[in-house]
Amino acid sequence: MTRPFRPLPALPLALACAALPALARAEETPRPLDLAASYVADTVAVADGPARGTRFVDLLRVDAAADLDQAIGWHGARAVLTVEAGTGAQPNALAGTVEGIDNAETSLNRPRLFQAYLEQGLGALGAVKLGFVDLNCDFYATEASGLLIAPPFGIGSELAASGPNGPAIFPSTAPTVSLRLTPAPDVYLLAAALNAEARVIGDPGGPAPLLREGALLIGEAGWTAGGGKLALGGWAYTRRQDDQRDTDAAGAPLRRRAWGAYALAERPLGPRLTAFVRGGISDGDTTAFSGSFQAGLLLTQALPGRPASRLSAGFHAGFIAPKYRANLADAGDSQRPVEAGWEVTGEDQLAPWLTIQPDLQFIRDTTRLPGSRDALVMTLRLTLTPPAQD
Repeated sequence: MTRPFRPLPALPLALACAALPALARAEETPRPLDLAASYVADTVAVADGPARGTRFVDLLRVDAAADLDQAIGWHGARAVLTVEAGTGAQPNALAGTVEGIDNAETSLNRPRLFQAYLEQGLGALGAVKLGFVDLNCDFYATEASGLLIAPPFGIGSELAASGPNGPAIFPSTAPTVSLRLTPAPDVYLLAAALNAEARVIGDPGGPAPLLREGALLIGEAGWTAGGGKLALGGWAYTRRQDDQRDTDAAGAPLRRRAWGAYALAERPLGPRLTAFVRGGISDGDTTAFSGSFQAGLLLTQALPGRPASRLSAGFHAGFIAPKYRANLADAGDSQRPVEAGWEVTGEDQLAPWLTIQPDLQFIRDTTRLPGSRDALVMTLRLTLTPPAQD
């Protein structure tokens, strides 16, 4: 049974947050606190797939960044706080995809503290962050894939599905210490240690105990010359995870080292066109995915006379781990080894505070069961963003 379409339930709160930048501009002198807010409203229609119907997804985000140098004289430091709230449905329950269809969808619709960290600049050398940090802000990220709505274009599925309850990415982060170094022009090095359990204030039970399930260690090295990006990364958990299938003599799951590696590249192909390609692998024993791949294009100023218009197209593939597929087959849910999806989307600014983004996705169904159907998903995204603080 599909859930009925619902109106914009968080819109009143979003409109209230629209006043934040105006309040921040009330003073003629610069303020040490920058406030920003955005409200995403997605109408998602699953036109074909295991089930059909229309569902609503929304996400309100409020960001506050304090310049501690200006506020209290703490040179090179700033504090960042992000609160999110969503009240939408779960359209992927209709589409039945493995990797997901909407990067604003969450199974737990309640306000939560998404980020809360202190960042200390190290001059030209780099910076360090300490607190609850979104891993995907720095790691496994390509700007050219940011317009696409399907979750795999944010972070590879093999990393997104790892750990006790997923790494520190949307919708829940974890205590993190992260270091960024720039040892040479156009070269960067990233390293971070994160609590293996991602839970924040607002999640049931609140933040998880520190290091109860160990830590996630991740590193990335990149080169950014010529307006592009080329990077290699790797990650591993300090505590072994349950094997998806293999057991010991007593029937308990064997414990395996969870690890993975990824590579990504994005490159301008002209003044307005940028291409990206990414791919990653994992151990395949402890997660549902043994790897993933994404590629696509981003065109800016896509419409004549519309400088804010953008157009993007992408392809993603998630390689389902053999052990995970074997477990599904034992339960009567036989799956193909790869889920593949195609997405085309465009965005334009209708007003300084409003953008519209139609989106079309086709996802090849992985189920081998009789009557299974590929998913065709149409989304209309509206994003309300108050004018930035002057």
